[in-house]
Amino acid sequence: MYSSRLDIGMSHKEFVHLHVHSEFSMLDGACRLDKLVDHAVELKFSALAITDHGVMHGVIDFYQQAKAKKLKPIIGCEVYIAPTSRFERKANSRTGKDGYNHLLLLAENHIGYHNLVKLTTAAHLEG
Repeated sequence: MYSSRLDIGMSHKEFVHLHVHSEFSMLDGACRLDKLVDHAVELKFSALAITDHGVMHGVIDFYQQAKAKKLKPIIGCEVYIAPTSRFERKANSRTGKDGYNHLLLLAENHIGYHNLVKLTTAAHLEG
């Protein structure tokens, strides 16, 4: 059994966390953005993602803090996939305890960021 990713020949600079919940993921994350970015820099990561649960509230602060520390920010969101329609609120017993699955979405560029904002806004207003 390996005690760390370095034991298998992977350097810190090659490793990037792509599924990270911050203080903005209600009941699912407690990492403060400033401490998260500082720790990634301490570990010599070249990049780090933020993928809060269903929200994009922390991405601008995360982006600014990461850029200030020369860390590549990767913007994303963990979204819920409704079994039928986002307007229908009943559980589906085939897909788990509450009927919803998750999907991790990462923005490749500015257009992707705007698409994530549109998706999360529609989810909050309509779903």
